[in-house]
Amino acid sequence: MTTLSPIVKAFWDKPTGSWQYVFHDPDTMKGAIVDPVLGYDMLAAATDTTRADEILDYVGETGIEIVWILDTHPHADHFSAAPYLKGKLGAPTAIGEHVKRVQALWQGIYNLGDEFTADGSQWDRLFKDGETFEVGNILVTVFFSPGHTMASITYVAGDAAFVHDTLMMPDSGSSRADFPGGNSRELYRSVRRILELPPRTRIFIGHDYAPQGRTAMCEASVEDHITSNKHFAGPPPEDEFVKVRDARDATLPLPKLMLAALQVNIRGGRLPEPESNGRSYLKIPLGYFEPRNSDG
Repeated sequence: MTTLSPIVKAFWDKPTGSWQYVFHDPDTMKGAIVDPVLGYDMLAAATDTTRADEILDYVGETGIEIVWILDTHPHADHFSAAPYLKGKLGAPTAIGEHVKRVQALWQGIYNLGDEFTADGSQWDRLFKDGETFEVGNILVTVFFSPGHTMASITYVAGDAAFVHDTLMMPDSGSSRADFPGGNSRELYRSVRRILELPPRTRIFIGHDYAPQGRTAMCEASVEDHITSNKHFAGPPPEDEFVKVRDARDATLPLPKLMLAALQVNIRGGRLPEPESNGRSYLKIPLGYFEPRNSDG
């Protein structure tokens, strides 16, 4: 059986260093959106749809029929634009089934109580590990990829794998695993599973911070990671990776948007319900986290 190759279009959100994707089957022109970003100005507490509208323009200009809007996990560094795009395109939204664990964890952190339902119903579909679905003629397989979060998944679409916060570009290694519910040992095992894909599989990452001033990048092959990834070339023994990853994570500040983003993203990208004056409000759990190095 021939592995089909989707056409992948990447969109970079410079303020958060986030990559968003549209992939589609060139034969049927059916496609999917992966990890779309809703803009958020932290100082003004204002959202915008600039990045999501760029995706809409691209989809409209190319004639792609979007059949899925996919999240890999509840993000800590940007708001999800999935509900906005669903409203424009009508496509169903999806995420991994373990999002319910992340919801329950952050429900407690934010003290949301019964006003919030931690059952994943904020998405139209919750995928299980190993589950498959089709985007046109492209078969998509779901890998449960915990480590960065308890809910992270990878979408393997033909010869393309959308891994988001597991791997970075080879010169940056892997993603952090120190958020609530994260685990570096699980991250190691998730990455090893991803790197068992065929060597020419294109891996599309979720973030790039363009180290040393190079151009922002989003794609490398499985073979590239096996031969040159700074954390996985070799690969290293599991215990060695855990030691290196945990030491690095201990130097990192929390993402500046995390406490705002998680309470939106555990709602599937929706703002909290408006209060009596018609406005939504975000909650900040004072003192829950220890101070961290702000220069990390």
